[in-house]
Amino acid sequence: MILAGRRINDGMGAHVVDRITRLMMKRGFPVVGSRVLVMGSTFKENCPDLRNSRVVDVIRGLREYNATADVCDPCVDPLEAHEEYDESFRDEMPGPGIYIGIVLAVSHREFEELGASRIRAFGKPNAVLFDVKGMLERDDSDGRL
Repeated sequence: MILAGRRINDGMGAHVVDRITRLMMKRGFPVVGSRVLVMGSTFKENCPDLRNSRVVDVIRGLREYNATADVCDPCVDPLEAHEEYDESFRDEMPGPGIYIGIVLAVSHREFEELGASRIRAFGKPNAVLFDVKGMLERDDSDGRL
């Protein structure tokens, strides 16, 4: 039972990548060369600890599709996160209209305070918003676990 649970957890990053890339393609967005915002990178919300975080699997999975994953996490030291993820990392919120995919990976307080409409504003028109943690209302995201 424990091993089965571990296999499910270990495959969750690939599952999230599969779901968001399918949603992007259904909307006519190319995955190759796309920019995706990954919101949150820590093991749990409102905590700076990157150890044991599975968000890195999502970032690496997007990279396998030749997409750029910009990681935004206000709880983490940017240098530590850059060393861990080797991707573009931001400790402040991005500007509007940049991304074609947004993955809400960790439900930090700062992200909850933004709400769905302000999170969607980071994306281009019709961008895909995927809520991993179920932080938003079901109708406010395009996909969720």
